Amino acid sequence: MNARNAPLYVVVLAAGQGKRMNSALPKVLQPLAAKPLLAHVLQAAQVLDPEKVIIVYGHGGETVRACFKERDLTWVHQAEQKGTGHALAQVLPHLPAQGIVLVLYGDVPLLQTHTLKQLIQPAQDSLVLLTQEIQEPKGYGRILRDEQGRVMGIREEKDASPQEKQIHEVNTGIMAMPIAHISPWLDQLTCTNAQGEYYLTDIVASAVADGVSVHTVQPTHDWEALGINDKRQLAQLEGIWQRHQAEGLLSKGVTLADPDRLTLRGTVSCGRDVMIDVGVILEGDVILEEGVTIGPYCVLKNCRIGTGTVVHAYTHVEGAQLGPGNQVGPYARIRPGTITQQAVHLGNFVEVKNCTIDQATKANHLTYLGDSTIGARVNVGAGTITCNYDGVRKHRTQIGDDVFIGSDTQFVAPVTVEAGATIGAGSTIVRTAPADQLTLSRSRQLTIPHWKRPLKK
Repeated sequence: MNARNAPLYVVVLAAGQGKRMNSALPKVLQPLAAKPLLAHVLQAAQVLDPEKVIIVYGHGGETVRACFKERDLTWVHQAEQKGTGHALAQVLPHLPAQGIVLVLYGDVPLLQTHTLKQLIQPAQDSLVLLTQEIQEPKGYGRILRDEQGRVMGIREEKDASPQEKQIHEVNTGIMAMPIAHISPWLDQLTCTNAQGEYYLTDIVASAVADGVSVHTVQPTHDWEALGINDKRQLAQLEGIWQRHQAEGLLSKGVTLADPDRLTLRGTVSCGRDVMIDVGVILEGDVILEEGVTIGPYCVLKNCRIGTGTVVHAYTHVEGAQLGPGNQVGPYARIRPGTITQQAVHLGNFVEVKNCTIDQATKANHLTYLGDSTIGARVNVGAGTITCNYDGVRKHRTQIGDDVFIGSDTQFVAPVTVEAGATIGAGSTIVRTAPADQLTLSRSRQLTIPHWKRPLKK
């Protein structure tokens, strides 16, 4: 139960078709920071600890429902889109007699928790509107006030007089109100307007007529209540959101080479003196410990980078834990299940998957290590490959401490290389290589006398 006196019910209106997106994907599933627009709205709503979250859906509804099937949501189908008032009316059977309703929109993704809390605090006995002062109000409903500054109603753009169109305080559509008033207010709505729809905004006049106070709240940030109707607006909000996240990192002491060229698609936790170069993409949950440096155009996803580690340019790290003092890349790919210890080097064009690598081991060039346990202070020569897949199953390679692996070596797993072993360059190892000995496998080198290279006719 939340700390409010009245329980909160969040209604998200998400039935719009989104024709201007020119996309087969429903509008509320369009991605912003790699998450559907509706996911952003739901994330903000859940922080408020509501009793229930109700989604009013329409076009592409089954696709939308399937995307959020793991969440505890109530779904209400709006078969005909007759306006926002009609949409809220579909929810009435799912609401109790008392409480607060907060109305959100599935295509307004960036509302912040602080703003929403301000909106619902006075809503136990008042109608509360989220309004905004904007310089270019064209297209928005205008807030009508009397001489004392009290809200008297909202006039939609298509119904507004020339004088009313000069008003700069606009309605965002976001509102909170007591449940007890909703049904009688919705009963008074008519569709005698330019759109032929039931406007939810018309309940303001009903509230005034009933003597219910109407409060207004302004968003904390001027971009919070921006909606998305087409790909251009989607791109604009993506840029706004990315810059906001970059500003948050800067305020925590992270050095960003260019805040406008960082892409954050999840959450990132940074220690002191972290430096992130241009073009970096951070996805999922990323932890960058103290003194980490991320070079340009790296992609980090669901990973932890240890203290003082340097990830050089164009490196991909996913689902891995890199220990302290590592040097990784450039052009390396570190895949899920990889765990490295201190001072490990994984160089250019090295791919590592599902490996544990002990301290001070180096694989500096052109190598694939998969499903392997590798000891400390191992030198992995260029062109080394662990052949871990037999076409049906994956097998592990075990490499002990202080092993030296010559270039162009293949390990056919399952296979063990014991501590201190040396593997000669160009070898294919299929059996245990004993400790502290040289193991190699090569065909005898031949030179064929009088051989002529074929010539093209």
